[in-house]
Amino acid sequence: MHISLSGKRVLVTGGTRGIGAAITRAFAQAGASVLTCSRTGGEAADALARELKATPGDHHFVTADVSRTEDVQRLVDACQERLGGLDVVVNNAGRITHVPIEDLGMDGWREILDTNLTAAYDIVHRAVALLGPGASVINVGSGSALAGIHHRAHYTAAKAGLIGLTRSLAKELGPRGVRVNVLSPGVIQTEAELSEEVRTRYQKMTALGRLGTPEELAHVVLFLASDLASYMTGATVSVDGGI
Repeated sequence: MHISLSGKRVLVTGGTRGIGAAITRAFAQAGASVLTCSRTGGEAADALARELKATPGDHHFVTADVSRTEDVQRLVDACQERLGGLDVVVNNAGRITHVPIEDLGMDGWREILDTNLTAAYDIVHRAVALLGPGASVINVGSGSALAGIHHRAHYTAAKAGLIGLTRSLAKELGPRGVRVNVLSPGVIQTEAELSEEVRTRYQKMTALGRLGTPEELAHVVLFLASDLASYMTGATVSVDGGI
């Protein structure tokens, strides 16, 4: 089934690499106008900008670090100025480090919490005035939120917090007709290289016997953004191959 999102105005954070780039492309190809961002420019951002320019629609790229309040405000202002409002927000930007708890200082803790959790709050907080009835907020979480992962206490805490934030926002914004859901990916094969040992281990853990692709996640994001999911809010949707 082809999902058309023609006329929708979309913000995707962290949209120039991996999962974010696939989501950005999918929205543009579905007919939406997309504004995306990354912390820095660079080759990946330039390549995506060229691709979006060749795709019909009103598409934009902004350099913004979503862990910085001033950058979030500038990002939301750009959505107002260039798109005239928002119908969909995808909070995809995230960071991860692998640090034993005895070595995890407050700076490292705050860096991951600010990017993976606080940024989602800040964007919705500042963009809520741009969201009308029928709008959809999709927070990209992680299957690790409930499982936990060795040396990633800060990351899993942030992703678990994202579930709680989503549930509360769903109840608060529901009367306005705004839906809020979490996409919970499993292990996805992006441009980041995995060793053959790691890839094989994760493949064996999934019911489907393989890793997922960014495009497979993007398809579910389109569904959650569309009217096909009009009665879904506060949900955590796992896309993990049955891990």
